[in-house]
Amino acid sequence: MAAPTVLFLPGLLEDADGFQKQIDSIGSRATCRVADLTRSETVAALARDALAQAGDTERLSVVAHSMGGYVALELMRQAPKRVERLALLNTHARADSPEATDNRKRLMGLAERDFPAVISTLMPKLLHEEHRNDMGIVGTITEMALATGRDAFLRQQRAIIRRIDSRPHLGAIRCPTLVVAAREDALMPVEMLEELARGIPGARLVIVERCGHTSMLERPAHVSKLLIDWLGGG
Repeated sequence: MAAPTVLFLPGLLEDADGFQKQIDSIGSRATCRVADLTRSETVAALARDALAQAGDTERLSVVAHSMGGYVALELMRQAPKRVERLALLNTHARADSPEATDNRKRLMGLAERDFPAVISTLMPKLLHEEHRNDMGIVGTITEMALATGRDAFLRQQRAIIRRIDSRPHLGAIRCPTLVVAAREDALMPVEMLEELARGIPGARLVIVERCGHTSMLERPAHVSKLLIDWLGGG
């Protein structure tokens, strides 16, 4: 039996480094690819980008974090038959709220003046208090953000602001789905992940304790084990 192809969809200001521990854990049993979600400024276009980067692989196992989850839900609308399983980490299905949009626009304005300040502003919201002084995690987040850069950040924020409400479409998802929430996620509260899981037939919800928004960095072994089980390997 051929090894599955796992397509990782990073979040805002993230790249492959965010998933490196998971790639290391499952790489012996799967072909891993990480999509570049920096080139377009609508979620629909980002989903097309991700599918194009997946090449001619007919069946994909999709792992998505945060903004990547918005792209994954759009990908499910565009090419549902290509996805054989889905894992949604620290994300939700709602459209942007007016308050969230206002906050994004403030960050976009700050980015125009002082992009590194955006990173320092976001950091406390991304991490559980136990991890805010972990220089390995903080360094990875900072390096990913700087590598992504201001212009891509602005494109990603425009895409996020414009996204649709995916809740009416969740019932059409038929593949095995894992939803991972974090108990102390300040950006994506557990209630939003519970709503997401309820909307997808048969979805499995797991809540990671003592963890903030970046579960794959803060609790890498736990998330890796969840993904191994999700792939059918443990």
